[in-house]
Amino acid sequence: MIKNLTLTMIFGLIFIFQCLSAKGAMSDNFVKVSNTLFEINGERYTYLGTNFWYGLNLGSGGPGGDRNRLIRELDRLKLMGINNLRIQAGSEGPDTEPYRMLPSLQRSPGDYNVEVLEGLDFLLNEMRKRQMYAIMCLNNFWNWSGGMAQYLVWSGVVTTIPYPPPAINGNWSQYQQFTSQFYSNQRAMEIFNAHIRFIVNHTNTYTKVVYKNDPTIMAWELANEPRGGINKEDYFNWINSTSMLIKNLDPNHLVTIGSEGATSSLSSGTNFERDHSFVSIDYTTIHIWVQNWDIYKPNDATETYPKAIEFARKYIDDHEKIAKNLNKPLVLEEFGISRDQNSHDPQSTTTIRDKYYTEIFDYVYSKAVNGGIVAGCNFWAWAGEGRPRINEGLWKLNDSFIGDPPHETQGWYSVYDTDLYTREIIEKYATKMNGVGLIYDGPRQTLLIAIYTMLSLLVKII
Repeated sequence: MIKNLTLTMIFGLIFIFQCLSAKGAMSDNFVKVSNTLFEINGERYTYLGTNFWYGLNLGSGGPGGDRNRLIRELDRLKLMGINNLRIQAGSEGPDTEPYRMLPSLQRSPGDYNVEVLEGLDFLLNEMRKRQMYAIMCLNNFWNWSGGMAQYLVWSGVVTTIPYPPPAINGNWSQYQQFTSQFYSNQRAMEIFNAHIRFIVNHTNTYTKVVYKNDPTIMAWELANEPRGGINKEDYFNWINSTSMLIKNLDPNHLVTIGSEGATSSLSSGTNFERDHSFVSIDYTTIHIWVQNWDIYKPNDATETYPKAIEFARKYIDDHEKIAKNLNKPLVLEEFGISRDQNSHDPQSTTTIRDKYYTEIFDYVYSKAVNGGIVAGCNFWAWAGEGRPRINEGLWKLNDSFIGDPPHETQGWYSVYDTDLYTREIIEKYATKMNGVGLIYDGPRQTLLIAIYTMLSLLVKII
């Protein structure tokens, strides 16, 4: 009886919390950019979100799908204060290729897996119910969803992809040189443009709303981490032409590139200011990977962690200055770090990660709350109740989806539902970020904080 009453109180408080913190009705309002800030219905929108790239597969009613789990994950995230998810809105077959999220959305040009497509519909509908916003990533420079490399194969000019590691004899430089040919392959770009038209004009099976008219979608993202490589000028022109195509199809939604920013390598072929200078690009993004870029070394955390956090803060500062010159918001949409000692075991400790999350979240919040153009961040990545089949192994079809893509060792950067202290940190800063737009509404902000505190206590009771 007491437990039932407690649950009733929790759901009642959640309803009140959502009503008070909502930035306008989801059925009417799109995220916009105004004076370098995100706004919804005239109110400032700032957020702490996560990467949930596999959501369309989890929402599928077919192989690989688990809608009950998807609902549980969204409920967990919402209770933590997260209302922004970066998701894949494109994955390419054939499903016989290695190192990919499967089943693919587009098995061959124009041939869509209806179950996966309806999985995306289901995901967006469930997000709509919870007043969450989606960043829709349409393509991928990396091979784990097929992406640009697969479009090159579909163009007919090549038959095989020179896969990077973990492929035997895989080479990252060779793969990047290969994939950067996409921007000058007219046929490959035409096939991708057809996908853009299809998705933007697709009608959601559940809501009966065309995607281009759905305010659940915050933004269209050209691709995950596109790099110009050896093809800088064609890459630059591709940003312009592709973003303009989306704007012509859909004037309602924001468009961004999916850029890492300066990255760790001069050979990446990116120029943060130039790439984001187009009027059709509404806001800027950066990714920070202190471990991948060999700045932080988990087996030498004492020595390398201070350098890593210093690097991360400077990376944000440097790109913030450029974003100010462009008069566009800045989002840190990817960052992460491994568990202690680089363990991939879900039971291992997360002391360094928790410290890193706290410092990055706090730095982003301090900029947002002081009226800066840094508007949000999405940590990498939410795994929830998913677990790797083999710690540090590679993902295989029918394995649980977690935060680590199929080409990466499983358990590397995933945040699990049992990482309780990490979750507390996320909750704390998600609530603070959600409150930035209310900072000058004292009574409302005080009530929100009181309700959130009561929710946290009640959850601990049961």
